[in-house]
Amino acid sequence: MQSIPCLPDLSSHHEESSILGSMRLGKYTEWFNDVFSPDISTKCEDILNLLSQTYGCKVVEVTIPELHQTRTSHLVSIGSEALAALAPHCQSGNDKKFTLDTRTNLALFRSFTASDYVAAQRLRRRVMYYHMEIFKTVDVIVTPTTGMTAPLIRTRALENGETNLKVTGSLMRFILAGNLIGLPAISVPVGYDKQGLPIGLQIIGRPWGEATILRLAAACEALRSETKKPASYFDVLKGH
Repeated sequence: MQSIPCLPDLSSHHEESSILGSMRLGKYTEWFNDVFSPDISTKCEDILNLLSQTYGCKVVEVTIPELHQTRTSHLVSIGSEALAALAPHCQSGNDKKFTLDTRTNLALFRSFTASDYVAAQRLRRRVMYYHMEIFKTVDVIVTPTTGMTAPLIRTRALENGETNLKVTGSLMRFILAGNLIGLPAISVPVGYDKQGLPIGLQIIGRPWGEATILRLAAACEALRSETKKPASYFDVLKGH
């Protein structure tokens, strides 16, 4: 039995247009607009409109239940697993090499109990069920990549690090599906805010749905009209 390829064939423009035209994009508007700046939701909305106008993609309103509880499950799960992975370093005294913000977060993670972790895994399973139900009516779920654009890094933070859980929460607002339940996701640049900081659209797919999100991401990149090279830039492919 031939396996389904994870990489789409983007060589045929006619075939791509036909596939994209039948694609249903799930959008939870209340969550989509829960961002620090309206520039973020506006730019993401603009690219969705372009996809609809150019290819005929259909935006479908969906609801993702228990988002607040999901964030708690995410914190407990990822925090507990990070602490377990770093336990050998902490026990050998190498935790002193961590920055102060990392050590502060690890101290918070140590407050979680086994019962907390088990409860988080039960909720994790429920969150997966919710998403599988949503994927019965849509092909992907779309959100902004982050709840805010890049925050200012203060000079003091360069030496000692900085713990700002409010900022961290805004930056990680939309990564729950990828981080907590392992769904494939990709971020595509879609524009800039009024300060010139980049904004991204996140595309979340079904399990093993990499081909679908890559295809849609390629279409978004083709529609992007504005690209700026950062003042500080390093080309990872060319090594400079």
